[in-house]
Amino acid sequence: MATLTTSSSPVDGSQFIVASEVMHRFMGMVERVARHVGTVLIVGETGTGKERIAHAIHEHSLRSGKSFVEINCAALPENLVESELFGYEKGAFSGADAGKPGLFELAHLGTIFLDEIGELDLKVQVKLLRILDRAPYYRLGGHSKITADVRVVAATNRNLKEEVRAGRFRKDLYHRLSQFELCVPPLRERPQDVAALANHFLAQEENALKFSPDALRILQSYSWPGNVRELQNTVNKVMISALGPEIGESEVRQELTNAQANDCGPMENTQPDTQLGSLRVQMEQQAIEKTLEKTLGHRGRAAAQLGMSRRTLSRKLREYGFPSARDAAPVALGSLSDDERQHFRAEIKVSASLVTAEGQELACTTTNLSASGMGVEGLTSVLGRQCGLRVRFRFPDSDTTVGLRARLAWTGEHGRAGITFTDVSPAVRQEIWRWLDRKMVEEGWTVPPRPPESFAE
Repeated sequence: MATLTTSSSPVDGSQFIVASEVMHRFMGMVERVARHVGTVLIVGETGTGKERIAHAIHEHSLRSGKSFVEINCAALPENLVESELFGYEKGAFSGADAGKPGLFELAHLGTIFLDEIGELDLKVQVKLLRILDRAPYYRLGGHSKITADVRVVAATNRNLKEEVRAGRFRKDLYHRLSQFELCVPPLRERPQDVAALANHFLAQEENALKFSPDALRILQSYSWPGNVRELQNTVNKVMISALGPEIGESEVRQELTNAQANDCGPMENTQPDTQLGSLRVQMEQQAIEKTLEKTLGHRGRAAAQLGMSRRTLSRKLREYGFPSARDAAPVALGSLSDDERQHFRAEIKVSASLVTAEGQELACTTTNLSASGMGVEGLTSVLGRQCGLRVRFRFPDSDTTVGLRARLAWTGEHGRAGITFTDVSPAVRQEIWRWLDRKMVEEGWTVPPRPPESFAE
């Protein structure tokens, strides 16, 4: 399976351009999600590329050879949403001269993408919930039940948690849709991608134009409320009006000023020097933010990398309203349902020892670990299925040896095998969960604290 984490990755006939660290992490999460079968909710501002993320999930899933069906729930009239999703029979309503399969039927064995899911009427939400629970359903006016095997990927620019609290979205449907929830970072939080995308959009037109370094800095300093879509439109406009082979700072600034004027009305008393000063402040804020992110909030190292004293950095943090280092948190790019968190599996490469009931000791290497088992490779002896084992290994960068009882679940080629844990002490279970939770956070998932009773399962 091709990786999504490269700087230029083909998806659905187009490419992902990824330059920032945060988007490399995000695309790694997309790749993990694609390999699973659960529902996915993609959350993000308008123009961040939620539809392309949905395509990527499908193209890198086990359903990639089947249909990808998409519908914009906000673009359909309210009275047509149900008939489009679930289909109708001849005579079901005025104008239904022939039966029509719904989009869920058309997506059978494939993926259906429900864009702007937050716009669905509450009555339709009830029926959608039944389908997600694999319950058969009827077409409008139909008498035969239909069962569709479909993976659902949904997207919204709304805060569905707030919609649930306001009674506009069903709580049970929200939890059913968000087995995996991916939060696409807005473009203003990843300025490295701005330059890479701007150059990419320019190169797509096969001309000799290029951005000057100052022009790219101006692009990176802008907040991009319309995100990638707005950036592409801006590049297209600047390209058309360019007077020479190099697009300069003044041309970019003029186009951004025009865009702001169109959105907000005339900009009174705004001189170019004032605009440039404001852009420089934004650039400095973003540089500080990214450096603190790289140093995990360590102000001393951040100040050194920024070429300023720690006192100057502290003053600027206060001026710009940054949270204190103690309050700063890593960027959360998604969340997992309790069930998906329970089955989270992470790569781990450490030596392990397996001891059979007969006392035979075998050396191997772990490949992955979950709360319920692990994968290993390098076994040189053939073991019987369900063979009882004692397993011992150490976590990376740890002096603590973990010991537990297990059984052999399956064996494969090249000494590969799967092991299921059968008897794990609360202390060992806690150690495993702590390590897995740390791996989840490193990937970008939000991980709430576990209740103490979870370690005694």
